[in-house]
Amino acid sequence: MKRTVFVIGAAAFALAACDETTQSGAGGPFINPLPDRIVSLADPRQDLNAVKVDPEDGCLVYRHTGPVETTFLPLRTRDGRPICTSVEAQEPAPAT
Repeated sequence: MKRTVFVIGAAAFALAACDETTQSGAGGPFINPLPDRIVSLADPRQDLNAVKVDPEDGCLVYRHTGPVETTFLPLRTRDGRPICTSVEAQEPAPAT
């Protein structure tokens, strides 16, 4: 009986590891279609089919699928500079 409970518990634990943990979520959906200006700036060795804006810094990131994991890396130009969105200067709110 103990062995059956152990096997069922181990199977449930193993199947839980199969859940997909990669989410497109935090930064929102991918930019589709990618503007021509960004395509012309970006290094062609990057996956331009899965690009989104990183909400932390406003820079573009692309999905890199490696042999071990899939992660998001900064989208860079041919000379290695990151491609970021421009943020308009905002005036501070008046103190009340």
